[in-house]
Amino acid sequence: MKKVFILTIGLLLILTLVSCGTSETPEIETPEEQTPQAETLDPITLATTTSTENSGLLDEILPHFEERYNTRVNVVAVGTGQAMEMGKNGDADVLLVHAEATEIEFVEDGYGVDRHRVMYNDFVIAGPEDDPAGLKETTGSDAANALDIIKEKQALFSSRGDNSGTHMKELELWQSAGVEPAGDWYKSVGQGMGATLNFASEEKAYVLTDRATYLSMKDNLDLDIAVEGDERMFNQYGVIKVNPEKHDGINKEGADRFVEWILSDEVQDMIAEFGKDKYGQGLFVPNGE
Repeated sequence: MKKVFILTIGLLLILTLVSCGTSETPEIETPEEQTPQAETLDPITLATTTSTENSGLLDEILPHFEERYNTRVNVVAVGTGQAMEMGKNGDADVLLVHAEATEIEFVEDGYGVDRHRVMYNDFVIAGPEDDPAGLKETTGSDAANALDIIKEKQALFSSRGDNSGTHMKELELWQSAGVEPAGDWYKSVGQGMGATLNFASEEKAYVLTDRATYLSMKDNLDLDIAVEGDERMFNQYGVIKVNPEKHDGINKEGADRFVEWILSDEVQDMIAEFGKDKYGQGLFVPNGE
């Protein structure tokens, strides 16, 4: 009996030791400790101006958006007028353009939802290095007066002629000068900013250009800035979400996130710094709101 009792006690001790050696509860990650899944968006289509692409800005900032949201931004770089037509037709989810009055009308007509300022720079009149119309010596910063002299002297002028924001600004300045641009001296290219600058350089013509594209291409152009500083040459860029109620298939969520992103302090700082290392000045000034 005593032997049975001793054996029983021994078995109980062994079982207790085994139990203690395997009783640790595995650590379970609490919901707070789990790594959150990154939000993934369907690809979005951005209709924008050739100046934002030609300047290199989009190549600088868009990878940041694509990585954050595990998505792709399909960029269609055209003139502002064509970009807005894409929006009206439901062929884009969001617009980044620069023709303020036309943008406001786009929203008021129900094609866009909201409009926010993003950044600005300015337009300049560039021309041949020898300045055949003598603009640097006679016009100061008066852009309309410069255009009047160009017409008077029949100096070659290269126009984008594509209903872009730059073309709209050019026509506005011709109107201020009281001049109807026409004749052999006035060359309507019908292309984007980069192509128009190349044409002006080759043909030794004057041209209205946004400063950012000019600076990004300057080393390959035989053009100098002839006129700058006119307050009428202010160049504001805006972002607009296309109205999803107008067309099926608009990526509303993607457009919402894109607008939030480009107006964020982080991206506004990226815009402010863009170009400083290469050109000694920022190519755009952020003023998102």
